[in-house]
Amino acid sequence: MNERKPQAILIAGATASGKSALAVEVAKAAGGVVLNADSMQVYRDLQVLSARPQPQEMQGIDHYLYGFVGAGDAYSVGRYVSDAALYIDTAHAQGKLPVIVGGTGLYFRGLLEGLSPVPTIEPEIRRHWRHVAENLGSAQLYTALKARDAEMAQQLVPTDSQRLVRALEVIESTGRSLSYWQKIPGKPVLDGARCIKAVVSLSRETLYERCNRRFEEMLNQGALFEVARLQAMKLDRSLPVMGALGVRPLIDYLEGECDLAEATLSGQTETRQYAKRQLTWLRRNMISWKQINLEEMERNSAISVILG
Repeated sequence: MNERKPQAILIAGATASGKSALAVEVAKAAGGVVLNADSMQVYRDLQVLSARPQPQEMQGIDHYLYGFVGAGDAYSVGRYVSDAALYIDTAHAQGKLPVIVGGTGLYFRGLLEGLSPVPTIEPEIRRHWRHVAENLGSAQLYTALKARDAEMAQQLVPTDSQRLVRALEVIESTGRSLSYWQKIPGKPVLDGARCIKAVVSLSRETLYERCNRRFEEMLNQGALFEVARLQAMKLDRSLPVMGALGVRPLIDYLEGECDLAEATLSGQTETRQYAKRQLTWLRRNMISWKQINLEEMERNSAISVILG
């Protein structure tokens, strides 16, 4: 790569903020390809509920790291960083600029800061703690973590089953707290000083309205059929794919626990709450990134600001 050219363009934003469409326009203008940085859009069984870009939305621009992981696979940040590094190198070799877009902050952090070298977890230990999560819930997980690793327990939300499971499997498999491994620096894939970094934003009112409308559109596009297929797989509910926005409310509907209107309302609420958490994370961790407000500037102006 020419040292004067950016290594990559990173575009972050909350769900339903319009970042994917903007990434396509930026890639068209910059001669690039689009790489996914959304932890749910990697799953092939979540085409609708993850709002994965459709062929007509890609506008002829190559898209990578979308829809390539099976529902039963617990895809990790570590695997993402490794996979993304391969596609970044390939794009560079082809003389194309990687445009990396998504709402998963830990994926961006892994690319820019590297990952701590946590050893491989033994499969039996991983299965055990996922079984606990599925059958006993997050309260039991949190109690177990406090007894084994009080330092890590203080850093986690008691209801965050996925991260509680991760902390428990690490300390049981390695004998050391996840906090110990996290203090060991990793090797970045990208040099932040050589990347263009932008955050897409909308007013909270507009974003929430878009979240509500998007969930209704997903139902019209077949979200219920998608969830029914997941349900038929009888997957462990602690798997990441089962935590995708809308999956649990729609399963409740399919199992007769609520009507469709209630499931829709729950899915919309879940989506807005997730968007709110994303906004908080982005404000805290991406304060130095270029701020792109799509309500205050036209698309061409946004592209110009990103490309400088």
